[in-house]
Amino acid sequence: MTVCTARRLTGAATILLALLPAATFAQAISITDQEGRAVTLDKPAERIVTIPMPMASGVIAIDGGAEKLVGMNPLSLTALREGILGRIFPDALNITDGVTGTDFVPNVEALAAVNPDLVIQWGGRGPEIVDPILNAGLNAMLIVYGNEDNAQTYMRNLATAIGKPERIEQLVDWRDTVMAAIAAKTEGLSAEERPNVLYLGRSLSDITASGAPNSYNNWYIDLAGGKNAAAELTGSQSINREQIAQWNPDVILLNSFEPELDVSWVYDDPILSLTQAAQNKRVYKMPLGGYRWDPPNQESPLTWIWLAELLHPELFDYDLRAEMRDAYKVLYNYELSDADIDGILWTGFQGDAAGYDQFAAR
Repeated sequence: MTVCTARRLTGAATILLALLPAATFAQAISITDQEGRAVTLDKPAERIVTIPMPMASGVIAIDGGAEKLVGMNPLSLTALREGILGRIFPDALNITDGVTGTDFVPNVEALAAVNPDLVIQWGGRGPEIVDPILNAGLNAMLIVYGNEDNAQTYMRNLATAIGKPERIEQLVDWRDTVMAAIAAKTEGLSAEERPNVLYLGRSLSDITASGAPNSYNNWYIDLAGGKNAAAELTGSQSINREQIAQWNPDVILLNSFEPELDVSWVYDDPILSLTQAAQNKRVYKMPLGGYRWDPPNQESPLTWIWLAELLHPELFDYDLRAEMRDAYKVLYNYELSDADIDGILWTGFQGDAAGYDQFAAR
């Protein structure tokens, strides 16, 4: 492990630990958002509302605190409460989530009350969730995702909007370095060497699977050396247990949006318990850190490392716990404890899942 650790510290962790405090620039800012709209700010945004769920924690990570965040999606606030970020930045728990519903429709009165310099909203989902913001005379920056290029673009735009472009360069370098290192070991795998992986975005009230294309889950399953068992679907769709049984995935990934969901949901089910994933104890719950690891966010390289180690432990020798500690020190200026890491990785929910002992504290 000593050799592995030395090699790790010369790669992604070295880039992370090289981050320096970023300066703030008091000058006009022009951004082209991901719908091609020009967004102009007289100065770096000091009051920001985030309507897409991952963006609240993204503002905190890129800015280094929650001071600029004045409104967020209710599910963003839920993630703060259920995960670790609310303990690292307890003041963030007092930020209003009344500015939007979980359907992303803005509450114009609540927006006006917090008087934001910038509202971050989804692009590509129709004018009905954007026009109310613009008609209220507020600045809106629209984002889209579905692949890593999109994620990096909106992270860059956010960093520019708050006046910290140099910080994002280092974070993007980390992402590119981890992505390239994993791809170098998985891109040559044959279809037979890639396990069929099924990501379930919801499981309790409804069962949804994430297909392809334009699915970030599909993208990182491929990066980590798997095949998307639900690739025949377009985007996220409702499915039933019989469909899962027909796909018979080798690996099942359970979402982190439902905190009470654990792997027993699969093992105790009379249909799902017969799948290859259940029979071989390869059912895993997605971690919840500064944000849920399922969608793109500031911690995504940790998602890729986690999944690559689970799918191909013979190819990878990352020390995930050390990588997490390095990342959290940079992203949030926080020293993770062993108990913190166990909570993020849901070690108590994973049961005796195959290969999960590699993430245990040593």
